[in-house]
Amino acid sequence: MEELQLVKNKIKDFVQECNDEKSLQLLDLLATGKMLRSKLILKIAGQTEASIKLCAVVEMIHAASLLHDDVIDEADTRRGKPSINAIFDNKTSIMFGDILYSKAFTELALMDRKIAHKVANAVTLLSIGEMHDVDLTENFNSDYSKYKEMIYKKTASLIEASAYAAALLVGKDEERYALYGKNLGLAFQMIDDILDITQDSETLGKPAMLDFVEGKVTIPYLLLHQRLDEEQSKLESLYKKELSSEESSWIKTKMEQTGALEDSISQAKALGNEAILLLEDENSPELIMIMKAMIEREF
Repeated sequence: MEELQLVKNKIKDFVQECNDEKSLQLLDLLATGKMLRSKLILKIAGQTEASIKLCAVVEMIHAASLLHDDVIDEADTRRGKPSINAIFDNKTSIMFGDILYSKAFTELALMDRKIAHKVANAVTLLSIGEMHDVDLTENFNSDYSKYKEMIYKKTASLIEASAYAAALLVGKDEERYALYGKNLGLAFQMIDDILDITQDSETLGKPAMLDFVEGKVTIPYLLLHQRLDEEQSKLESLYKKELSSEESSWIKTKMEQTGALEDSISQAKALGNEAILLLEDENSPELIMIMKAMIEREF
């Protein structure tokens, strides 16, 4: 059986152990993503009963965070399917998220203490990152360090913990793999933020440049703001505004003229290349391929 299907089956087993019909019904309605964290764990630790359980725990945590995210963002779709809060309501989405979190922690408590501590701490960081993400949409954020800290906590911390835990399972250098996971998470989020600007709406499956409209000042906008001088106020005036085609075009042109877009891509690539160097003597060609595929793509 395919590895990722084994992970899905294990998640179902864990939810069945909760002995609640509605929870199983809600699990069936959850849209499954690419399962990046599971793929990472399985590439590092191989397929064993312990690694499949770890994948299931991490995926349940990730799913719980997305259930809560959809309520915060008032989203009605998730990965092209109706979200739980859209099918039922916000209360159901929050409570099912809590069930997945708590069941994941129940299983985590039976694992190696260092693994349990690292993953549990990542969930705290993830939750703080979520809160910071919401806070940063209140006003135009021009502080690059706040953006970097937020994407580390919200996105990279759980990927970092997944790589650390997987390495620990099989006696590999956990700190080295943790740094790979952290860089993978940071580069992944930066690239996602860049694609919001460089790709069209059809490719993205959502309106292009939606991040800025929703109040997210991501890395290309931060670098652009630093370099605009007397036109900073113009960029700030477009923040959280439905952009006309002229305004979108002005932002893109300025990003190209100032090198803000090119330097954003360079920063994401630098994180990826640092991680590739880390693993060069670890005999991990597949992990190097994952990172290369991400940073060497067309923008």
